[in-house]
Amino acid sequence: GDNAAMESFFSLLQKNVLDRRRWDTREQLRIAIVTWIERTYHRRRRQSGLGRLTPIEFEAIMTTPASQAA
Repeated sequence: GDNAAMESFFSLLQKNVLDRRRWDTREQLRIAIVTWIERTYHRRRRQSGLGRLTPIEFEAIMTTPASQAA
């Protein structure tokens, strides 16, 4: 299969978290990774397949009662 999306994700993770500093503990690294994913990757990354919305924006629209009413 095509791993382009996953390769892109790990490239960004490497550049923005893993290569920035040396982590003293695995727990510190885990927190840094989770924080980066939540604050940067998911919240700010707009997706063309979602109408240029972030995944969180898209999910909010899709789960509102107004979007379910027709």
